[in-house]
Amino acid sequence: MLDLSTRRAQDERGFTLIELLVVILIIGILAAIAIPSFLSQKSKATDSSAKELARTAETTAETYSTDHNGDYSWGTNAEGLKVLHEYEPTIQTSAGSGNAYLSVATGGASSYTVTAISTSGHTFSITRNTNGEITRTCTAPGATSIAEKGGCPGTTW
Repeated sequence: MLDLSTRRAQDERGFTLIELLVVILIIGILAAIAIPSFLSQKSKATDSSAKELARTAETTAETYSTDHNGDYSWGTNAEGLKVLHEYEPTIQTSAGSGNAYLSVATGGASSYTVTAISTSGHTFSITRNTNGEITRTCTAPGATSIAEKGGCPGTTW
């Protein structure tokens, strides 16, 4: 009878402290690897929204130019923002509601610059020079690591 109780107690032992610590250590290592990459995804998503807004503004500027015989002269920055918003009402031209917005829309006879700002503070610009060359630049103020730079790992996109 005593042997039966002893055997049953040994069968129901459970995990040792060492086994539990090893499992916790493995979970901690996996979390340390995964969490930083998940955190940078939100920044990349908001930056993608700003890039798309800049690209939409570029297309709208080209549409404006087509309607005005190749001229991008729409006046001051405020007037440029108004013109682009009138041509494409989905272009947001002021900060708010947690979305990217267009902050710069300057134009000349044969050139323009449009700049969108993401909610992370990163800026994305598209410039068309007088030769017709398109340049895309970005800045990530205060970002020191690749994860903080989100969708702006360098100076161009």
